[in-house]
Amino acid sequence: MAKNKLKKFAAVKDMPHVIEPPFGEIIGKNHALKGKWHEEFGNSNPIVLELACGKGEYSVGMAKIFPDKNFIGIDIKGARMFSGATEVAEQGLQNVRFLRTKIDFITSFFDAEEVSEIWILFADPQLGKPRKRLTSSLFLNRYVQLLKSGGALHLKSDSTDLYEYTRDESIPEFNETRGRFSKEFDTDELYEKGIYDLDKTMQVVLNIRTFYEQMWLEQGKKIKYLTYKLIS
Repeated sequence: MAKNKLKKFAAVKDMPHVIEPPFGEIIGKNHALKGKWHEEFGNSNPIVLELACGKGEYSVGMAKIFPDKNFIGIDIKGARMFSGATEVAEQGLQNVRFLRTKIDFITSFFDAEEVSEIWILFADPQLGKPRKRLTSSLFLNRYVQLLKSGGALHLKSDSTDLYEYTRDESIPEFNETRGRFSKEFDTDELYEKGIYDLDKTMQVVLNIRTFYEQMWLEQGKKIKYLTYKLIS
C-alpha cells in the first residue's frame, strides 16, 4: 500500500495541471498564482473551488457539465487526487486544476472576489472539534475574503451534526456580526425530496457521486444539502 501511494505521489507531481507548492512558499506569503488564476486557465470564466476534494470526482464531473467554468480541487492528500488528476489528463480537460495544500492557507492562493463558488462535499464533521469544521467561523472568514458578491457556498453532507451546525449555529452566528450569507436552499433529504425543487442542471450536478457518498448511501444515510449566497 505504501509503495502504491508513493507511486501516486510521484505521478501527481509530474502532472502540469497539479500545483503542489512547498509550505515555505505560502506560510505568511501570497502564492504567485494569487489573483492570476484566470491567466493560468487562459480565460475569464468563473472559478469554482472544491474543498477537501479527495479523488476530485466533483471537480471533474462539474468540469464536463460546465465547460464555461474553471474548477480547482483542493486537498492536502496527493495520493487521493491521483484518480481525478489522471482522468483530467486522459480526457484532455482544460478547465480543471488540482491544488495540493491545506485549506488553512486558502487566502494565500486566491485574491478578493476571485472565486465564484465554493463546494464542501462530505467533509470530515470533526465531531468534538467545531473550530476545525470547514463551515466554522474560522473558515467562513476566509471564504468571504475570496468569494465574489453573490457567490455561492455549497455544503453536501451525510453528517447531521455538520449540517445542523452549519445551518443553525455557525452561519447564523457569523451573520450576527458580519451579515454576509443568505440561505438559498436547504434540504435534509436530498434524493428523497429536495432535489426535485431544483432545476434540471443542478439535479445532474448533485447526482455526481463521490466515493464517500456512495459508501454512505449504501449504509442507508440521508444526504443533506445547503446553499448560501454571499451578500455584499
